[in-house]
Amino acid sequence: MCLGIPGQVVRVLDGYEGQLALVDVVGEQRKVNIGMLPEETFAPGDWVIIHMGFVVEKTDRAGAEQAMAGLQLMGRGSADPESG
Repeated sequence: MCLGIPGQVVRVLDGYEGQLALVDVVGEQRKVNIGMLPEETFAPGDWVIIHMGFVVEKTDRAGAEQAMAGLQLMGRGSADPESG
């Protein structure tokens, strides 16, 4: 599994050959590319994992929560860079 940010699809955007979606990421809406998963269909409410602006995985709420917990855990690094 790669480092990815979970988000929830708000809507697939018109145009762009169906490859862009508006996704809510922690309360902020972002345009992301869904074209890397042509076999998947996306609808409002779907959970996805985003890496570098591309959806790399479709998941469920539990998977999104697990990804967010991992990101939060990584953000809890040592306050003292010399305390290794």
